[in-house]
Amino acid sequence: AKGEAGSMHLEPDVGFDPGEWDILETEDHYKSRWRSIRILYLTMFLSSVGFSIVIMSIWPYLQKIDQTADASFLGWVIASFSLGQMVASPVFGLWSNYRPRKEPLIISLSISVAANCLYAYVHVPASHNKYYMLVARGLVGFGAGNVAVIRSYIAGATSLQERTSSMANTSACQALGFILGPASTDEVQVLQGNIDQVAVVATNIVFFVILFIFALFETIVTPLTMDMYAWTREQAVLYDGIILAALGVEALIIFMGIKLLSKKIGERAILLGGFIVVWVGFFILLPWGNHFPKIQWEDLHNTSIPNTTFGEIIITLWKSPKEDHNEGPTGCPIGQAWCFYTPMIHLAQFLTSAVLIGIGYPSCNVMSYTLYSKILGPKPQGVYMGWLTASGSAARILGPVFISQVYTSWGPRWAFSLVCGIVMLTIILLGVVYRRLVAFSVRHGRIQE
Repeated sequence: AKGEAGSMHLEPDVGFDPGEWDILETEDHYKSRWRSIRILYLTMFLSSVGFSIVIMSIWPYLQKIDQTADASFLGWVIASFSLGQMVASPVFGLWSNYRPRKEPLIISLSISVAANCLYAYVHVPASHNKYYMLVARGLVGFGAGNVAVIRSYIAGATSLQERTSSMANTSACQALGFILGPASTDEVQVLQGNIDQVAVVATNIVFFVILFIFALFETIVTPLTMDMYAWTREQAVLYDGIILAALGVEALIIFMGIKLLSKKIGERAILLGGFIVVWVGFFILLPWGNHFPKIQWEDLHNTSIPNTTFGEIIITLWKSPKEDHNEGPTGCPIGQAWCFYTPMIHLAQFLTSAVLIGIGYPSCNVMSYTLYSKILGPKPQGVYMGWLTASGSAARILGPVFISQVYTSWGPRWAFSLVCGIVMLTIILLGVVYRRLVAFSVRHGRIQE
């Protein structure tokens, strides 16, 4: 419908026609948009809380409902969530481009509710219970694919605010080249296409590496500290929990300060700097010196990484200290040959590395997402955000598998050296495409960078 100023107004929850792009935003529209954004933020927060609660119960629950389930199957159960999300994200993203966003959101949330109900009752069937759990977790992940819709809406809404502010600060809306009424043919063509696909692909790779790094770091923290410092399971859970909580507080501080910093030096510089900080963090984590970890000689069950399956490394995160009142032997297990010739990672090294990674990861995370949404510009972003979410899901699948295999077989020196190599290649990639990582409006000369 026509607005008070005679301009066409964009409905906030549907894909738009560039020829009907709104120039002016009413006060009611502004309030409605931010109300929707806050609701979506709350939705993502509650989804994350639910994930954290359920993930801690999967292993004991799986053992209880099906005695035939082993650690290898546990790996598939865990991976099924990310696989489901990876498949669903592009689907829901495409859906939101052509239909009101509330449709994929309602459907995805309904799938999540149904899947969690199935998860709660997987103990009821007389047999094949582990497969019901596998399906349930996969469906929960499929429902979680709505994060692509949420991200595209938030990106589009905040982009709308930036464009509205820019137009308000220039006469006749010349900053974006818009005039009252429908856009010209050239403007429609610019809005409908001409996205820098190289920048899009590069940003997806960068986002994959960011989540890959964090997934493997939080996976390896517990086994690493138990092997290096001979911590018991109870000590590892307590101390590592404190460390990760401190990193969470650190990330909140980074998130609050990064917006101001980005206005001074730009998103690209922060992204590149964040990767450099992460590289330094993993470089510090490399074993140095002549001190070696305590060897666990007893041929008893230990809670480091018993074998090379993905499921086994995850088990250590669910095992309760109360399951075994005698903690048993501690130290680096004799089954890991590298324990005899690889120097230990000193606690000061580990803590320094954790602090640096805690600085670099949130910086890279928020900047890559911000740049990605700006690169896409006013074009409906559902599908593109779906691919971004899918790349993150793939990273959360491959990260733990990679680090568990390499760490168990070759030790921390090889594991973290390879991580340093991956980060360095990403830094080189950023250097190559640095000039292409610019906002859509800047690339097409709509506003100055």
